[in-house]
This record gives sequence, C-alpha cells and structure tokens, in this order.
Amino acid sequence: MIRRTLMLAALALAAQGAMAKDWDTIRFATEGAYPPFNTVDTSGAVQGLDVDVANALCEELKAKCVWVKQEWDGMIPALLSRKFDAISASMSITEERKKRVDFTDKYYATPLALVAKKDSGLLPELDLLKGKRIGVQRGTVADSFASRFWASQGVTVVRYARQEEAYLDLSAGRIDAAWADALVADGGFLKQPAGAGYEFAGGLYHGRNADEKGVIGKGVGIALRKQDTALKDKLNQALATIRANGKYDEIRKKYFDYDIYGE
Repeated sequence: MIRRTLMLAALALAAQGAMAKDWDTIRFATEGAYPPFNTVDTSGAVQGLDVDVANALCEELKAKCVWVKQEWDGMIPALLSRKFDAISASMSITEERKKRVDFTDKYYATPLALVAKKDSGLLPELDLLKGKRIGVQRGTVADSFASRFWASQGVTVVRYARQEEAYLDLSAGRIDAAWADALVADGGFLKQPAGAGYEFAGGLYHGRNADEKGVIGKGVGIALRKQDTALKDKLNQALATIRANGKYDEIRKKYFDYDIYGE
C-alpha cells in the first residue's frame, strides 16, 4: 500500500511538472517544400512566412525556437510522438484534424484555386473536370476536398508527396490542372517563371456550401498536442501582440502585397 501511494504521488508530481513547463524552448516543425510559406535555403536552414511568424512568436515570448524539418505526410504522427512541440507549416484548421490535435488562432486564411493553362476552359466545377487529371499534394485540404467531392465522380485525382511535383507534371502536360492552396500557388508557381501562361481558372474558391467550407477549414494555425494548453495560450497571446504592434504585417509584406489574414 505504501509503495502504491508513493508511486501515485510520484506520478502526480510528474504531471504537475509537465503542466508547469516554462516553454522557454519551443520545437517547431515545418516541411521546407511549400514556398513561399516554408522552404530551405542554400545552407539548409528553413525559411518562409511560416518560419518568420513562429520566430516572431518566440521572440515575443523570449523563448528559443528550434526547427525540425518533417515530411508533410508524417507531421501529425510526429507531433503526437513528441518529436517536436508545434507545427508551423501552413496547416489548415479543419474539424477532421481537430479530432487529433489542437490549433492556435489562425495566422492567415486562404481559399483553394484551380491552376491551369490560360484559356483552358476549366473551372472548379464537376461537370468540367470529369475525365480530367487533377493534381493535389497528398494530405492537404486540396486532397481532402478532391477526394470527397470529385474522385468518385469521374475526376482522376493524382496525389503528390510535394506540391512542386504537381507543378512539374502540370508543366509537362501529365495532368490537366493542379488544385491547391491559392496563396501557395500564387507565390510558389504563378509568380515564378515556370508559371507564365497559367492562371487561377475560375478565380479563388472559398466553398459553395457548408460541407465544402467545412473541408476547406477556418484558416491556417499552429498545430499542437491537445494537452499543451499553456503553450497554446502563450502562442495566442504572442500572435495577438504581433498583430497589434505591426510585426505581423512587416512579415506579411515580405511575401505578399495584399492582406492574407481575412476577416
């Protein structure tokens, strides 16, 4: 009985220690293959808007940011296995993901878009996409959307490990269009030399009904383990501060000359 009591006391103290974590070091993960939000420079260091925002939050919290590069497909499993503490990798806040992880408030919002050759005649409408090959990055909101609403209706959804692979196949004519995060497609493809001759076919897509909007999500946030509520509160407070003091807009203007936060 005494041994059992001591064991329970030790477990309680350990739990209290975990709850009282100071978060003076925060290990962030990003992919490094999703320009302009996260990329890898010539020295191997990660950079991009996702990285700059997280670094600004750490600066506000007087915490040390440690960066881990992680393939997109394994992001959430690696977070849950404690390989790192948070994901800053343009992860959309969706109800499906919230079953497994928690999120901070959004730090930007983005619709989807269909990237195709100019004058292709394509639109993000099922009747026009039947019989076409549409590329998506595996595990993204675009993949979830295409899988749910198009794949069983005569559209061939081609999945890629990285978004840039879809653009390469689009340029080579192996797919008819790419379905992607609009901001990523804008900065990572359309504004690059390889994107000349391509456009958002049908403009920006926010979802036309509750089901579609539910899949697209409520913006992009930093993902965390559900039990790390203290870290979530700290990051949300820091995010509100950099939004108020102009640091957020300073970062945003490095990559976009228009608002990306939304309402």
